[in-house]
Amino acid sequence: MSVKIRLTRHGKKGFAFYHIVVADSRAPRDGRYIERLGVYNPNTNPASIEFDFDKALDWLQKGAQPSDTCRSILSDKGVMLKKHLLEGVKKGAFTADVAEQKFQTWMKEKEAKVQAEKDKSVKEKEADKKKRLEAEAKVKEAKAQAISEKLAKEEAAKKTQEATPEAAAESTETEAPAAE
Repeated sequence: MSVKIRLTRHGKKGFAFYHIVVADSRAPRDGRYIERLGVYNPNTNPASIEFDFDKALDWLQKGAQPSDTCRSILSDKGVMLKKHLLEGVKKGAFTADVAEQKFQTWMKEKEAKVQAEKDKSVKEKEADKKKRLEAEAKVKEAKAQAISEKLAKEEAAKKTQEATPEAAAESTETEAPAAE
């Protein structure tokens, strides 16, 4: 019996999440499994992955073969590296302390990269927000300028209308006595 580490689909249509399970390779995708290792949710940004590191490592050492997606997930979380280092210890390439030190160094570097990505994402969002606010302020200023120009034209038109009827009334009054 060959054992696989793979994903089983759950959730509704268009909003799926997956369980990471150890299953017989002949079992259906969403069917029977031997053990559930964790959950993978690609709907969040970044995708959230929660699983039992030790159980996954144990199954890999027993010979379970991960699917392509699970291999990617396990590599991202360091399970595949830990397995590789432990195999090096078994072969005598280095000691368990050295292997643990290499793994901890890799984990720190990985966390730093992830944190840098998060910081970069936050900075980009803030820069985008600032850019949009500046553009909105320019549009608002242009609208205010247009409104003030329109009001100025209306006031000028009112003044000319007020001056024109008076002038017209005065001219008719001055012309009327002259005609008598």
